[in-house]
Amino acid sequence: MIESPTINKPSALSFDNTEIAFSHMSDSELKRAYWLFKVINVNFLVKIGPPLTNFAMKIGLPIEGIIRKTIFSHFCGGESIRDCESTINQLANFKVGTILDYSVEGENNEKAFDETCHEIISTISRATKDHKVPFSVFKVTGLGRFELLEKIHRGDQLTPKESDEWLRVQSRVDMICHAAYQAGIPVMVDAEETWIQDPIDNVTIDMMKKYNRIDPIVYNTYQIYRHDRLAFLKKNTQDAEEGNYYLGAKLVRGAYMEKERERAAEMGYKSPIQPNKEATDRDYDEAVKFCIEHFHRISFVAGTHNEVSCMKLVNLLAEHNIDTKNPKVYFSQLLGMSDNLSYNLSHENYNVVKYVPYGPVKSVLPYLFRRAQENTAIAGQMGRELGLIVKEKKRRGI
Repeated sequence: MIESPTINKPSALSFDNTEIAFSHMSDSELKRAYWLFKVINVNFLVKIGPPLTNFAMKIGLPIEGIIRKTIFSHFCGGESIRDCESTINQLANFKVGTILDYSVEGENNEKAFDETCHEIISTISRATKDHKVPFSVFKVTGLGRFELLEKIHRGDQLTPKESDEWLRVQSRVDMICHAAYQAGIPVMVDAEETWIQDPIDNVTIDMMKKYNRIDPIVYNTYQIYRHDRLAFLKKNTQDAEEGNYYLGAKLVRGAYMEKERERAAEMGYKSPIQPNKEATDRDYDEAVKFCIEHFHRISFVAGTHNEVSCMKLVNLLAEHNIDTKNPKVYFSQLLGMSDNLSYNLSHENYNVVKYVPYGPVKSVLPYLFRRAQENTAIAGQMGRELGLIVKEKKRRGI
């Protein structure tokens, strides 16, 4: 017997329902989240936190334990895949999937790149065990030197040694994508800074051509705060049509806005970033609409903490009569952020995944600091998070 599609009416969904949003938190966990977001909401503390923390750790102050019990435990799953199991299971209890995100940054040698490659393949192996981990993800800068990618992006001539180095990077990317293809687990390639993005795009599209012939296995990431990415998405779709392969797309607003603007100003070139938030929002929603309109060719993950964009996608799915559980479309948010989106969407039977970063505390610190700084830069984001927690605390009477 064929079941009817599980399409829900958009009116059944509310992102203000804090009972559902925080149903996974005990009273003590909710109180801890309250104080954590109170601190993050103070921009001054977020700015001085990273240098103070790095200094404290350098001189041997026992600050790692504090970090582990606060910001690390809220935004990360643990130090290893095994440590993440309780988070994976807790999310699954509320019909939310996990993306295991090995968030070690700053390594810069071949041994570390090989180790990262094998760790990413381990996340794919973990994903094959059950439905709780529907995607894997990696950064190309975890597999090769930033400076090498920068040189390739500029179009500079590589030395013979650098050419061999680039071949090793491509080989690692291919190993990961091949493992994903064999396991049937989609893998997303994260976007990075604009001045290294071209080689990342090129190698990712090559992997799509190779592995996306039958199913969308490899996903590229489109940072829509760049003014050229909507056009790039459309061109990639046309190329996929002509090349007869499927396009995997993760749509995000972006992660390096301040750094991009500062570099453009310092070096005297036009900023690659949209002129304002309205332009970013417009292009993001247009990109989502474009993906729905080309659903026969595109599978996508809407990585967003924006309530309006989430509701627009909910409405589009209903308008186009697309099953809410269709595996070709997912909503995605970060662990510890925007639970009002993730849990209310999953409660209404939409596909939802959370990015669950993991890795040694010291190695994950750059990731955590960047997330805190990015989120305070988003107008109203921390205030919204804090307001929802306060509302739930009042509802519970705690």
